[in-house]
Amino acid sequence: QVQLGESGGGLVQAGGSLRLSCSASGRTFGTYAVGWFRQPPGKEREFVATISWSGRNTYYTNSVKGRFTISRDNAKNTVYLQMNSLKPEDTAVYYCAAAPTTGWSTQPGFYDYWGQGTQVTVSS
Repeated sequence: QVQLGESGGGLVQAGGSLRLSCSASGRTFGTYAVGWFRQPPGKEREFVATISWSGRNTYYTNSVKGRFTISRDNAKNTVYLQMNSLKPEDTAVYYCAAAPTTGWSTQPGFYDYWGQGTQVTVSS
């Protein structure tokens, strides 16, 4: 069992930056693929980025490519999402999710464990 907790959300002006953290407890995080998803107000949850257990493979949705960077520090059991050049359309609750596999996926059903989410609000 893995417990996930997100932090780092908040209110930021358009063009600003935030770094989200996803911390894991309960099991060794280094063997888990991790994804970030978000749910904008009134919309369905959508994929943002994913990183393989080793950190060698990453994948982003098109709307965040070049602005967001996913990374991980397995020694700290933490995955990060650095978000730069934020836009109002990035406003959402951001969730991290983990799966005990060497693969990776953009699909929510791939992931077994989810955090509670952290709110990101970007003002124009």
